[in-house]
Amino acid sequence: MPLPDHLAAFASFDATSLLDSLISLTLAFVLGGLIGLERQYRQRTAGLRTNVLVALGAAMFVDIAVRMHELHGGSPGALQVVAYVVSGVGFLGAGVIMREEGNVRGLNTAATLWGSAAVGAAAGADLLAEAILGALFVLAANTLLRPVVNRMNRRPIDEATEIAYTITAIVPREQQQEALEAFENALETANYPAQEIDIELFGQEDVEISALLLATSADPDELDLLTERLRNQDSIREVFWSTGAAE
Repeated sequence: MPLPDHLAAFASFDATSLLDSLISLTLAFVLGGLIGLERQYRQRTAGLRTNVLVALGAAMFVDIAVRMHELHGGSPGALQVVAYVVSGVGFLGAGVIMREEGNVRGLNTAATLWGSAAVGAAAGADLLAEAILGALFVLAANTLLRPVVNRMNRRPIDEATEIAYTITAIVPREQQQEALEAFENALETANYPAQEIDIELFGQEDVEISALLLATSADPDELDLLTERLRNQDSIREVFWSTGAAE
């Protein structure tokens, strides 16, 4: 005799599946915690709790998708959920990126959150070995590569090295053409000739438009005003400028 609809939760209860979910979430919690500890130790914006929650959230969504597929069939929901996790964490990562006095900060923290989500998604999909391996590589990138980066950053910059200025805008994909025209018009009005303009995908719904400016033409104060004007465009979600050594 089938159970009434309001008791369907008892019909779908399975102790084995519950144990499987417990293992997945526990692993996501532990691995996300290990990644977050390194970030917390260095007092980054997204620390222990944030990385644990990102890993747990990704694991829960994927685990639920797998379970729903087992119960009701249908399309491979886990794959679709993983795609949405990638997109959603991309926006979360964008929230920890800051610009201070022409320098962009938080890129590594945003990338770490992305790695935590991947680790959690693997744990939720019962790819336990892959989740552990992924966490180890994320930790290695944040720890083992740090001395290499610090040593390179301490090297004196050659006096002949030019500074490159880049303006980057994040825009909705459906408004790409409108945003690109506004972007180019703003650069032309400000008399900032661009060496090149690149357009790349950013998440599932946005694109990233980047303009590399001629080094001799850029002024930090004027770039601040330019980005502020671009930020007021309806077709542009976010815009910032950064500096680096010209290639």
